[in-house]
Amino acid sequence: MKKISLFIIILLISNCSIKKVEKHHGVHFLDKKQQKLTLNTSNKNDLLNLLGPPSTKSSFDNDVWIYIERVTKNKSVFSLGKDELFVNNVLVLEIDNKGLIVKKNFYDITKMNELKFSKKETKDQLSKNSFVYGFLQSMKQKINDPLNKRK
Repeated sequence: MKKISLFIIILLISNCSIKKVEKHHGVHFLDKKQQKLTLNTSNKNDLLNLLGPPSTKSSFDNDVWIYIERVTKNKSVFSLGKDELFVNNVLVLEIDNKGLIVKKNFYDITKMNELKFSKKETKDQLSKNSFVYGFLQSMKQKINDPLNKRK
């Protein structure tokens, strides 16, 4: 009986891994691969060969291709599965009509933390005392109760 319980304990312990689980999404090693791209010489075919299809595409005046790399790791066994953001890279490429890279912006996790957002708030244009507010309220009341029988 002791041999069987010892075998089960060893089997359970051997399945537990000491190495942290790493979840990788997007393009692997984006920071190193983006250095191989040069402005006005690299084209769409070079991008597709080096990085593959983009994570996101948009087309305004020029095409904008966005590549994303995100790596998370488990903090510890005691944190109950919470992940820690280890790598967060974004590459934004602007491509002209000829297919050449015109603009290249690379953002890593340190540059993303430097972004500042405005603290300003917009004020409500429709105050309760304005004519427009009163008109809209009366229209709302007439739509909800056209015969004015609801009290």
